[in-house]
Amino acid sequence: MSTLEDIKEIDFEKRVIESDIPVVVDFWAPWCGACLMMSPVLESLAAEMEGRVRIVKVNTDENFSVARTYGIMAIPTLILFKGGREADRLTGLVPQTELKAWVNNSISIELHSS
Repeated sequence: MSTLEDIKEIDFEKRVIESDIPVVVDFWAPWCGACLMMSPVLESLAAEMEGRVRIVKVNTDENFSVARTYGIMAIPTLILFKGGREADRLTGLVPQTELKAWVNNSISIELHSS
């Protein structure tokens, strides 16, 4: 079982859009093998980056309208939100080092362009 917060449609705006720190949203489904393989990688990254980035999960089967709003066509898809807007996205299974570099780069680009 994942230790990452599972966000529902009703909480998405408050927990993601209105967050005061960047949020990585993992769009996933329980039947997706790649999603299940990505979960421990995300949990490890969440622990490592605690306080700087929040990582949450959105089950696309249970929260279809959020997935549709953000044009999720394949899972896992990760979207990094900063300041209430999508800053970057990544689709597919990636190793932890690549994921960490993506998050750090996305935050850095967004900070410099603000």
